[in-house]
Order: sequence, then C-alpha cells, then structure tokens
Amino acid sequence: MGDEQGYYYDDLNNYSLCPKWAPVLGFGGVVAAVVFANIGGAYGTAKAGQGIMAMGIRSPELLMKNIIPVVMAGVLGIYGLIVAVILNGKITKPAQQQITYSQFNGFAHLAAGLCCGFSSLASGLSIGIAADAGTRAVGAQSAMAASWKKMGFSGDAGGQANGQGDALFVGTVLIQVFAGNLGLYGLIAALILSQMDAQCGVYYDN
Repeated sequence: MGDEQGYYYDDLNNYSLCPKWAPVLGFGGVVAAVVFANIGGAYGTAKAGQGIMAMGIRSPELLMKNIIPVVMAGVLGIYGLIVAVILNGKITKPAQQQITYSQFNGFAHLAAGLCCGFSSLASGLSIGIAADAGTRAVGAQSAMAASWKKMGFSGDAGGQANGQGDALFVGTVLIQVFAGNLGLYGLIAALILSQMDAQCGVYYDN
C-alpha cells in the first residue's frame, strides 16, 4: 500500500524509497548528459569552423594548425556519452514487479546528467566564440606579415614584418584549454554524483 506522496510501505509499515517514477529521473539524467553535451559540441564545432574557413581564404597554410578548437569541441560530446553510459548501467530493472531503483539514486543521476550536460554546453559556447575570433585574428596577422614583407620591410615594422601569428596562436590555444576545462569540471562532478547509491532494502521508521 502507498500514500499520496509516492512512498510505499512493507508489512512492517516502514518506508521504501523506490517509487514507480524514480527511473524517470535516471533516464532524464542520461538524456540531459548526451543532448546538452552534443549541443555544446555541435555549436563549438560549427562556430570554430566558420572562423577557420574564413581564415583559410587568406592563409590556407594555417588551416590545419588552427584545427585544435574543433577537436576540443568534439571532445565535449564524448563527456556526455561517458556519463550517459555510466548512468545507464546503474539504472536497475524492476524485479518481480517491484521497482528496485530508489528516488535517491534518481535525483543523484539526474543531477549528474545535468551537471555534465550544462557544463559541456557552456564550454562549447565558449570554445566556439573564442575560436571564431581567435582563428580570424591569427589569419589576419599572418596575412599582414606577408604584406609587410612584400613591401620590403625587413625591420620590426610594429611587430608585423616578423610575426607569423605565433603570439596570437598561443593565446588562442590557451583560451581553448581553459574553455575546455569547464566541460571537464562538469564531467568530474558528474562521475562523483553517479557513485551516490541508496539501496531500496533499507527502510526508515514511520
């Protein structure tokens, strides 16, 4: 027998923390981890790709050098996949028409999925916007350096004649590293939350 709050009693009138809706929370965590992480990865890849293609028109030799943001954005989808696989393995099937998946686990796994998904989404937005601006700047600096050399400037010329975009490239890569760390932080927190566990066989006094 049960009450309106979804708690179920055994013959000793003790609470059982396994309502019928508990697995919905766990599967929601799986969906959140995959979907939001993939949205972040897709946006980061698309936005970075725009910058790379625009840069490649004037400086095609730098195209492969600036492909790093695309790789880092693609990793975000893997974060979501890892968390989803772990959470899916922890969702237990009903046994003898009884739900064995506790609501404690459900909320913990939902939090894990949201943590990884939203962190990866934020990371993807950051990577995409920064990469778009960074790759365009690297290409512009390289093209400007080539123009200065064609005009015969052999001195510093304001740092353009001898510059090949290395300074901006290093700065762009550092930005991508710190932006990518945001998704990694969410993955770590999600892995910790996924280890939370409460067995349905433990009852509490009414």
